[in-house]
Amino acid sequence: MKIKVNRYIQYIFLILFGIIIVYPLIWLFLASFKTNEEIFGVANSFLPANFSWRAYIDGWKGSGQFTYGDFFINTFKLVIPTVLFTVASSILVGYGFARFKFPFKNILFAIMISTLMLPNAVIIIPRYILFKKLGWLDSYYPFIVPAIFACYPFFVFLMVQFFRGLPKDLDESAHLDGCNSFKILTKILLPLCKPAVFSVALFQFIWTWNDFFNSLIFINSIKKYTLMLGLRMSLDAQAAVNWDQIMAMAIVTIVPSIVLFFFSQKYFVEGIATTGLKG
Repeated sequence: MKIKVNRYIQYIFLILFGIIIVYPLIWLFLASFKTNEEIFGVANSFLPANFSWRAYIDGWKGSGQFTYGDFFINTFKLVIPTVLFTVASSILVGYGFARFKFPFKNILFAIMISTLMLPNAVIIIPRYILFKKLGWLDSYYPFIVPAIFACYPFFVFLMVQFFRGLPKDLDESAHLDGCNSFKILTKILLPLCKPAVFSVALFQFIWTWNDFFNSLIFINSIKKYTLMLGLRMSLDAQAAVNWDQIMAMAIVTIVPSIVLFFFSQKYFVEGIATTGLKG
């Protein structure tokens, strides 16, 4: 009986804590159906007086000649290649560090891990100068090209730890059956790495999708703006900000991340739980 009471108390605590965490998102969603006067009115109620989709319709039109449809397309053009190349490069580099012996392996791995401690504010100026000399400013190359060359050490480290958790007997058995190193990776190890792969893809998708600072630094043309820059531009476009439209478009921009997380949360949680375990 005491165990059941403690369990009920835990459930109640988790429910209340969950409501506190989700409340801002719920308020944002309901506020997108209100008018500016209702949002900032004295008698501000939690529920809108009248549910209206006007903020979504007007907000989608954007400001000027570019709509949020254009911003969505631009964001997908940036995010999808970045995620795919990040996953592919992290798998290859992580596989190399976890399964092969080569000169200066430990030193190179230590250098890669040490770059995790570098704050973005320290490297943003050298990156800007480098990309300017390469002629990559006002394009998506500053995001896509580093992903091709595994320039995200967190994801490489995650894959290394996951590969180390897989027994090497699998490699030896496959090698005796005539598989080379690439086939061992693609046929044997990669199917077992779905949780880690989903974790890398999900993290990179959310981080790149929500990135505002780097997009602001490297992208200048409005026609290439991502959703985050489009939201910021909507705040500057008019003297009187239509907050109902801003909130409506904010809801629209976070929907893909939420949908992707819920569809892949099984693999995501499993990947985070098993990463770092050695078998």
